Amino acid sequence: MPPQDYDRLTALDNSFLLLEGPSAYMHVASTAIFDAGPLRSSSGGIRAEEIRRLTEASLHRIPRYRQKLAWIPFQQRAVWRDDDDFNLDYHFRHTSLPKPGTDEQLKRLSARIMQQHLDRDRPLWEMWVVEGLERDRFALISKVHHCMIDGVSGVDLMNILMSIDPQQEIPTPPVFEPRPPPGSLQLLRDEWTRRFSLPAEIFRDAQSFFREAEDTRQELSVRARALFETLGGTLRQVSQTPFNRPIGPHRRFDWLAFELADVKEVRRALGGSLNDIVLAIVAGAVRQFLERRRVDPSEILFRIMAPVSVRSDQESGTLGNRVSAWIAELPIGEPDPRERLAIIRERTLELKASKQAVAAEMLTRVADWSSSTLLALGARTATRMLPFNMVVTNVPGPQVPLYSLGARMLEVFPHVPLADNLGLGVALMSYDGKLFWGFNADYEMVPDLKDFALRIQ
Repeated sequence: MPPQDYDRLTALDNSFLLLEGPSAYMHVASTAIFDAGPLRSSSGGIRAEEIRRLTEASLHRIPRYRQKLAWIPFQQRAVWRDDDDFNLDYHFRHTSLPKPGTDEQLKRLSARIMQQHLDRDRPLWEMWVVEGLERDRFALISKVHHCMIDGVSGVDLMNILMSIDPQQEIPTPPVFEPRPPPGSLQLLRDEWTRRFSLPAEIFRDAQSFFREAEDTRQELSVRARALFETLGGTLRQVSQTPFNRPIGPHRRFDWLAFELADVKEVRRALGGSLNDIVLAIVAGAVRQFLERRRVDPSEILFRIMAPVSVRSDQESGTLGNRVSAWIAELPIGEPDPRERLAIIRERTLELKASKQAVAAEMLTRVADWSSSTLLALGARTATRMLPFNMVVTNVPGPQVPLYSLGARMLEVFPHVPLADNLGLGVALMSYDGKLFWGFNADYEMVPDLKDFALRIQ
């Protein structure tokens, strides 16, 4: 098999393609707001062409941005192949709000851009330059399919496309020479070769495990217990809420920002981790939100899924998904905020002790050994029997200012996609001393998204 011709998607990456449907896109996104500064044109607009040239000059550092999908015949599994007809104009867009554009108009534009599926016949990303924003600002709206990146690799990508140096220059891009595309017969032959080699691969993984484990019996016991607790803890179905119904194709997007120092001050005063504070805030907002919808939170079993990065230092800068997950019950029935935090602290400590993230990573590893038909069936079943009510993802970002050709990034609001029966998602990113919240919701199911965002404050 000539490995230089293409790259195979992992089962986890491939699952985000299988989860996508007419009403459920699976791209992650963000809306970043910049001070126009050095990029202001003489006419008062933005010199978007310079941002385009910078993006083009950076593509050799992110080769996935010039690769598209090719499907293995008779399989629901994909590979990455170089796009020998790559055209940046299909991915880089320039638009404007009616001046003076407000944040509310930018939120609506962000939602409309994000609710549009990416073209699977091309590399799975887009970047929009949006000028016309009031107070001498502009925005960059980016969307990248989840099969390409997770939250941490998204931050790595941000560091590639921007700089800590305001005096950033545009280098000359190297010539792109696409690798020859793999033929259908080659893909099919390689897939069957891979399947026949799976027993040997599983044996090598087992050998590596026994070689690296200091106490094999204890490690096996820990992993078995983690797997049992992970599967057993999700057998009890979560309660239905007003935002756990089949989703439609349209979205609302809202956001807000906290001073990171204020959140850390709460952590010092009350204890727990920064993530514990975040989950306690979300639990309180969900409680108030349900009460406003005349739903008794004390009768609701409410769980969130929180992605956990398992990316090693050696994998920094690589694309693809290297995540596991926690599934945690939030005490939304508890009226006392301090007691809610205490319960969450106790539960997250239990999750760390149980190594639930290890168990979830084990399951994704097993998925790589499974057939594409089984994975497709699992993906379809997962959307109907989700063991959680909401995704809450919290990604640490750089704590220094970033610049795009001298224009300082002021704010960045992340966006997590919705799966069917998940009508509301929460994403956070810390950057330059602030904690930025992004709220994505089904347009019809959560018309009062702004009310939910206000209850976070």
